[in-house]
Amino acid sequence: MTETAMSRADMMTSRVEARSKAVRRLAGGDALFRNLTFAAAIIVLLILGGTIGSLIQGSLPAFKAFGFGFFVTDVWNPSDDKFGAGAAIYGTIVTSFIAMLIAVPVGLGIAIFLTELCPPALRRPIGVAIELLAGIPSIIYGVWGLFVFAPFLQQYVQPGLIAAFANVPGLNALFAGPPFGIGVLTASLILAIMVLPFVTSISRDVFNTVPPMLKESAYGVGCTTWEVVSSIVIPYTRVGVIGGCMLALGRALGETMAVTFVIGNAHDISASILAPGTTISATIANEFTEADGVLYTSSLIALGLILFMITFVVLAFARLMLMRLEGKAGK
Repeated sequence: MTETAMSRADMMTSRVEARSKAVRRLAGGDALFRNLTFAAAIIVLLILGGTIGSLIQGSLPAFKAFGFGFFVTDVWNPSDDKFGAGAAIYGTIVTSFIAMLIAVPVGLGIAIFLTELCPPALRRPIGVAIELLAGIPSIIYGVWGLFVFAPFLQQYVQPGLIAAFANVPGLNALFAGPPFGIGVLTASLILAIMVLPFVTSISRDVFNTVPPMLKESAYGVGCTTWEVVSSIVIPYTRVGVIGGCMLALGRALGETMAVTFVIGNAHDISASILAPGTTISATIANEFTEADGVLYTSSLIALGLILFMITFVVLAFARLMLMRLEGKAGK
């Protein structure tokens, strides 16, 4: 073998060794990255498991003392050590339901306007204004709701609702009672304003992912804007829209300070949405620092466990629904 051939062989050997080292280095980095991400996932599960375990352990004295009645009774009397979560559960569900009933159609309407109808010069200012609502601290919403919004409702809105539905069977009980200003309806409206940016922003972003060719084809065959939105945009993005609504619902279920300011904090179950009420998070925020005794503290921790389970069930149901929708889309 000539000297030139030997040098070429040595060069090829060195190149192969260099490539092997590079491959090993990359493989080592990939393994490190995989292990770090796996550890992060395990840490999240450990934190979640620890949280659930702590809540269950702390709520056991309340469940042992009151049994199933803790979930359905609305008695909350710390002086006699009698507690029930019925009023707080009822208030949490009702305020979140009314808030979503208002925020979802309004948020979807704003998102449709921004993506389909709004002049280009106004899209960014309106979008930024909507997103700024999400950055306002909840305590600001609470203070504004207590000193501005609640008096406005008490003077101008609630008397009109009471008079309008006074003779309507069924609805007269829903809008009965004196106009307090604060109450379940006020808290629900504040919650609707707070979750509106989540519904609007996520819906707008997923609406923008619709291929322009699909919409242009529909307009080309004579479809109206409503037909394009209802037949193309919404079906194409329904998974993302539902996900945004579930995120907003999670925020509504767990909101604390804003609701605490305006709901009235009364442990009563009333058919009227104008009456004062309470929620799980508001009860915990109001009374945890004053809790004296094992049973009182355990009852508040049990409320936290119930709120966790409500949120978990809602999100699990939403995930199941999204999986079914994705399965139908695949077929």
